[in-house]
Amino acid sequence: MKNIFSYLLMAGLAFFALACSSDDDTPSAGSARVNFYLVDAPASYDEVWIEVLALRVKMDEEGTDDDLNADDDESSWVEIIYDESQPINLLDLTGGNSELLGTEDFPEGEIDQIRLILGENNYVIKNGERFDMKTPSAQQSGLKIKVDEDIHGGMSYNLIIDFDAAKSIVEAGNSGQIILKPVLRAYLDEISAGIMGQVLPIEGQPVQITAQKGDDTMNTFTDANGNYKITGLDDGVYTLTFTPNDLYTITVKEGVVVAEGKITSVEPVMLTAK
Repeated sequence: MKNIFSYLLMAGLAFFALACSSDDDTPSAGSARVNFYLVDAPASYDEVWIEVLALRVKMDEEGTDDDLNADDDESSWVEIIYDESQPINLLDLTGGNSELLGTEDFPEGEIDQIRLILGENNYVIKNGERFDMKTPSAQQSGLKIKVDEDIHGGMSYNLIIDFDAAKSIVEAGNSGQIILKPVLRAYLDEISAGIMGQVLPIEGQPVQITAQKGDDTMNTFTDANGNYKITGLDDGVYTLTFTPNDLYTITVKEGVVVAEGKITSVEPVMLTAK
């Protein structure tokens, strides 16, 4: 089962429409501008903090061969340093919120893959107590995310990196150790489909929203105003399940149609008190 908790950035995380403008921020005809955003799927912690150091991006330019050994060619990678000095709380990246990790212009072609490079200052807060997370050695070279998306000259794009916090944090048996094993995916927001809406009353929070199509499920939580958004979906018909706190009953909405490349707006859902 592909269990993907999504959102954030509009997952916006919204956000983003494919843009090409005539102002000074428009990339040249032979280059594409890519904004890299981080979003999150929910987890059962009060806070989940990760230290992002940089992104590394590998392009397959038009007219070049896709060399199977190209991953080892350092010259084929572009590194984007994350300028912020503070760790990122992944649980802030819900309800359409996101974190801009960096912006870079690339030659027209295909984004083959990216690598997210983490530092060592990664931890969770649970019941008010801090627990440091043990992180994999792969964080040194970067956590690999396949992209395989084409970008075209003169255009600007928003690439969403969805960090599935719920599946990425593992509590190791009796040791009490918490291990970070990042589960990541990436997609261009401009061509992805999704669902957005609102759940009321606010007193029903926290509310988890699950979008299911066949064996595939995507999950997120509402923000402080009851809004939610799930992006990066395939087109099709989804069943939405709204799971509130213990004072309200679970609500199910069937037959939500998602069209390719479109965001479906769902009418506000009114929860029923028990």
